[in-house]
Amino acid sequence: MLLDHDRRRAGAEPGETPYAAYQAPRGSSALRRFLGGSPAGVFVRLLFLSVLVGAFMSMLGVTPGLLFWRVVDSVQDLVHLAATQLHDVTGWIVAGAVVVVPLWLIARLFAVSR
Repeated sequence: MLLDHDRRRAGAEPGETPYAAYQAPRGSSALRRFLGGSPAGVFVRLLFLSVLVGAFMSMLGVTPGLLFWRVVDSVQDLVHLAATQLHDVTGWIVAGAVVVVPLWLIARLFAVSR
C-alpha cells in the first residue's frame, strides 16, 4: 500500500482538492510572495549573480552595448530573411499561376461544353 507523506494534505477533507488545506506562511506579504523571499535576501542574491555574470562577460570581452547591438542586428537579419522568403514564395505562386490558371480555365471550358 502506498502512503501519502505530503504534509499539505494532513488537514484536507476527502472531497477537497489536495492543496485546499495548504495555507501560506503567516506574515507573508504580497511583496514577499512576488519576490520569492525577503527583499533584502533577494537583493543580495541578485547582487551576487550580477557580479558573477559581469565578471564572466568581462572575461569574454562582451559589453552591454555590444550585446544590445548584436540582438538588434539579429532581429534585423531575421526580418530580412523573412522578407526574402516571402518574396521567393510570392514568385513561386505567380510562376505556378501562369501555368495552372490557364489549364484550369481550359478544363472548365471543356467541362461546360459537354
